[in-house]
Amino acid sequence: MLNRRKFIRNVFSFAVCALSFPLLGFNEGSKFHFAQISYGGDWDPRPRAHNRLLSSIELRTSVKTSYDKKVLNPGDSELFEYPFLYLAGTGSFEPFTDEERRNLRKYLKLGGTLIVDDVSGSRDSAFDAQIRKEFDYIIPEIPLTKLPQDHVVYKSFYLLHSAGGRKLISPYLEGITFMDEDRTSVFYSRNDLGGAWSEDEFGKWEFECIPGGESQRELAMRLGINMVMYALTGNYKKDQIHVPFIKKRQML
Repeated sequence: MLNRRKFIRNVFSFAVCALSFPLLGFNEGSKFHFAQISYGGDWDPRPRAHNRLLSSIELRTSVKTSYDKKVLNPGDSELFEYPFLYLAGTGSFEPFTDEERRNLRKYLKLGGTLIVDDVSGSRDSAFDAQIRKEFDYIIPEIPLTKLPQDHVVYKSFYLLHSAGGRKLISPYLEGITFMDEDRTSVFYSRNDLGGAWSEDEFGKWEFECIPGGESQRELAMRLGINMVMYALTGNYKKDQIHVPFIKKRQML
């Protein structure tokens, strides 16, 4: 049986801790975990992506992280222990089962955040075609839609104006937003975020960022941090009290 109360309690605990930064960081028992979805296909094309993202989160925010990547099946009840999930792919894959789709739907409806990363670097990838079909089953009532430039994810920590990655296939993110809650539960990047985050075993970048080089990589890192902060705090930065500070920073 899905532990709904545990998931909501976990999400609330993360949010309270995150809202307290920079005065308070996460304690040892509340570390942020990078949880990734496995499936029947090339589910881990960027196996080192999480390491640099997590270290950047620790260096730049007050969020404490665990470097133990959690790998979960879409049908696992353990999904509900993590407010943030990452799903990457480069090609076609086995369709999710009905049970897995129902479980992902519950996760998203209960407040979870899923980052989908097409790492193919192609405008017409097999992964893109198939993941769109999956969401037609998982959330049939809400299509993937271009997120506006003023979406909170672009200002949840850093102020950003576009979506970056290893390769600039799309200048914007797509998402699935529950309008009754004003909450985006799925963020979809076509730009290979994981490739921009990936280092080899010697700490050198694995992939070149095209066409913008290292400035493009930095924007991809900032977007990853923003996504994590959005998963932990939701629309916190949309509150009116932050508007003057955000506008002032935009003028700098």
